[in-house]
Amino acid sequence: MFDGIAPTYDRLNHIMSLNVDKLWRKYALKEIVDGSVQQILDVACGTGDSTIAIAKAANPGSRIVGVDISEGMMEQVMRKAAKAGVHERIRLKVADGENLPFADASFHRVTCAFGIRNFEHKELGLKEFCRVVKTGGKAVILELSVPANKTLRRIYNLYFMHILPWVGGLISGDKAAYKYLPASVQKFPSPEVFCGMMREAGFSKVSHKALSFGLCRMYVGLK
Repeated sequence: MFDGIAPTYDRLNHIMSLNVDKLWRKYALKEIVDGSVQQILDVACGTGDSTIAIAKAANPGSRIVGVDISEGMMEQVMRKAAKAGVHERIRLKVADGENLPFADASFHRVTCAFGIRNFEHKELGLKEFCRVVKTGGKAVILELSVPANKTLRRIYNLYFMHILPWVGGLISGDKAAYKYLPASVQKFPSPEVFCGMMREAGFSKVSHKALSFGLCRMYVGLK
C-alpha cells in the first residue's frame, strides 16, 4: 500500500495537516538531538521528512540511519536529502521495525514518527526499540491521536473519516489507502495504554505530551 502512494505521500501529508506536522517534528527534535555526536535510528522513516530534519539538526559526525519496510517510500529519501545537502549523513536500510537488524545498544536515540500505528505487533516493535538503544538513551515517538475535546473530535471525525479519504483518493488514486490511514489512528491505543506498553518493553520515565489540542502526541521513554 505504501509503495503505491509513495509518489504523492508528501504532498498529501502537508496539504492535509496544513504543514503542522513540521511543527510536531520540531518538538520531537528537542528530545532527539542533544548537541553531542550521536547514533540515531529513525524507524518507519517513510519518505524521510523526520530523517532529514534530524540530519540537519544533529552535530557534525553524527550518524543517522533510516529504516522502513517500504522500498517505494524510501526511494524518495535520498533525493530529498541531496536537495537538503545532508545525504552524506544518512544511511538507509529496508527493515521491519519488529525485527531490527542491529546489535544491542547501537544507538543513542531511536525515533519513530507517525509509523508505529502501522506495526502489526506494536509491543514487539517497542521491545526492539529498547534493545537497540544504549543505556541512558531514549525513544521518541510521534503519533497521530484523536482529540479528547468532544467538539474537536466531531470535526476530526468528519475530516479524517470522510473528507480525507475522498481527497487522498483523488490525488493518489488509492482511496482505500486513505480510508486505512484514519482508521489506524482510531484504533491506536490510548495514551495511558501506550505508555504502559513502553514500560513493559523496558523503558522508564515514560511520558507523553499532547500537541495541537491532541491531534498528535509525543511519547518519550528512557532506557
